[in-house]
Amino acid sequence: MKISEASQASGCHLETIRYYERIGLMPAPTRTGSGYRSYSEQDVERLRFITRGRDLGFSLDEIRSLMRLDQDGDLACEDVTRLAQQHLIDVQERIRDLQRVARELERTIRSCSGGVRAQCAILNALKHSPAPGEAA
Repeated sequence: MKISEASQASGCHLETIRYYERIGLMPAPTRTGSGYRSYSEQDVERLRFITRGRDLGFSLDEIRSLMRLDQDGDLACEDVTRLAQQHLIDVQERIRDLQRVARELERTIRSCSGGVRAQCAILNALKHSPAPGEAA
């Protein structure tokens, strides 16, 4: 199938497919006599795997590791579980960071009195933000 068909079948944008090929996440496709990329159902399955991994927030390096684990039938499922558990810890940490950011934004927005720009609480909060490591 052509790249547009592989894109539609996998849900992965065709420019993203080309990118995955450039970085080695997808193998170089075979080419037709006229030079068009040609994709197999196995390629589409791989694209779906990558796309679903991205949807779950895995980095490209983590997806690369998951694909290696998937291809090695001798590895225990524990290896995949360990990678997924570490990813979950990272996601939970990002959630805590985003919740902290949301609280700070809510606090800053509530402090806005709607006055003139020179007295804008939001702009002043950006100008006088705490140093790294300080509590916001």
